[in-house]
Amino acid sequence: MSSKDLLESVKKLREVTGVGFKDCKLAIDNTNGDLEKAIEFLRKKGIAKASNKMSRTAAEGLCLVCEKDGEVSLIEINSETDFVAKNEVFVSFCKEVSLINFENKSDLIKVNKTNMKNNLTVETNLIDLIAKMGEKITITRSVFFDKSNGKNSYYIHGATEEKIGKIVSIVKSSKESEVGKKIAMHISALTPMALDEKNLSRDIINKETEIIKAELLNSGKPTEMIEKITKGKINKFISDNTLVNQVWIMDSKKKVSEILKENDIKVIDFIRYKVGEGV
Repeated sequence: MSSKDLLESVKKLREVTGVGFKDCKLAIDNTNGDLEKAIEFLRKKGIAKASNKMSRTAAEGLCLVCEKDGEVSLIEINSETDFVAKNEVFVSFCKEVSLINFENKSDLIKVNKTNMKNNLTVETNLIDLIAKMGEKITITRSVFFDKSNGKNSYYIHGATEEKIGKIVSIVKSSKESEVGKKIAMHISALTPMALDEKNLSRDIINKETEIIKAELLNSGKPTEMIEKITKGKINKFISDNTLVNQVWIMDSKKKVSEILKENDIKVIDFIRYKVGEGV
């Protein structure tokens, strides 16, 4: 790794962890410049704490919702700068692609091959837009919620205009209710990884367990205490990151599971997009 690349990697690591230059350089050196492994290295040393911004690639752009007859699509289109994300030409392109995305049920292969109003494909228009804007633009990810097996609700945080924003959550629930939109609002704010423990990836739990144990060991905790402390920390991790176990954002005395029970409603599925996290 060149000196320039090394400094750039250390700078990025400092930005996402808040850790000092010396420790970040040590982490980069020990992980051959792999940012995610470097974050893990610092956490195991007890220097860096878990953070939602860690290991995320910084990017600008928009998340766009399209809704019709109870069905909802969501697409993320990224630019390098916020300046381009606010550009009228970029926004106009995104709006048209969002409609095409809905029509194609979020199949991005079909979306890219579909003609836009100028009779050129999305793919061709994207290339032209990149040339015009002078920076990288990508159609990053999309999802489609049909109306089978439930009712769909969505919430847009920080909407720049109707059905466009930086954070969007969609929830499919067992019945139509105002609670569905409130749940979507909760998800936008508290970022659950999964609905409940059984839906939380075992790989995520195993990795968190490994990091916690290494941190405790490096902090000098007695070996016989490590298992007990780890179990408690993992239980809290699961509680903090599964929707039904999270504290309800609108009433800190209740959990989401209690709100669902009180309203006789179940969450079937959900998704949360934040601009930049899909890159």
